[in-house]
Amino acid sequence: MDVLRVLALALLPAAGNFAGGVLAELIPTSRRTLSRALHVAAGIIVAVVGVELMPEALEGAAPWLMVLGFCLGGTAFILLDAAMERFRGGGKATGPWLVYAAVFIDLFSDGLMIGVGSVVSFSLALVLAVGQVTADVPEGFAAIANFRDKGVARSERLVLSASFVAATLLGASVGYWLLRDQSQATQVTALAFTAGLLILAAVEEMLGEAHEATEDCRITAAFFVGGFALFTLVASYFEA
Repeated sequence: MDVLRVLALALLPAAGNFAGGVLAELIPTSRRTLSRALHVAAGIIVAVVGVELMPEALEGAAPWLMVLGFCLGGTAFILLDAAMERFRGGGKATGPWLVYAAVFIDLFSDGLMIGVGSVVSFSLALVLAVGQVTADVPEGFAAIANFRDKGVARSERLVLSASFVAATLLGASVGYWLLRDQSQATQVTALAFTAGLLILAAVEEMLGEAHEATEDCRITAAFFVGGFALFTLVASYFEA
């Protein structure tokens, strides 16, 4: 499969994410809206891990190898968290940037799945790409609304939203060039590593930031379930 076609497919999730960011710029956003968007985004990320990444990984290699990749991914996120906290001077100021990092990592995983899927067939890569578009809209909304809530200038927010394109292109390039000639075990271990990064990003950062934005936790918890259900339905529909 030609690399240009792979990169073109990788632009689809990035476009969905950017559309969500533009939506956050066009409509008024409250702290409650931000919290609910973050819950939806976190639910989607958990669904990506539970519905797509880990099942695919477990089918492709020994369980202990998947667990190792998952743990290494979690460790990488902990180190990233510590580095970001040091860079930003400690305290809660790290929140928006770690939410940005969480969305960046998720989009990287989208690109990685597309790149790895393209090694199998174009149709599989297409399903993975289209299935991510709807799911990435609330993530883009939450990320940009979060920066807006923290007082980041609009011009900077738009640049940050556009920068997410690099995540999917980078992930697709890694999946296509570095993993296409590797063993299946190596390919799916890379997916498990990404899953470890994502699960901590969703639970530790996105939900933590969401709970700081509002105390309306019982109602907003339903948005987490909705995010999980949304991705599951979209993924199941396109796989069928």
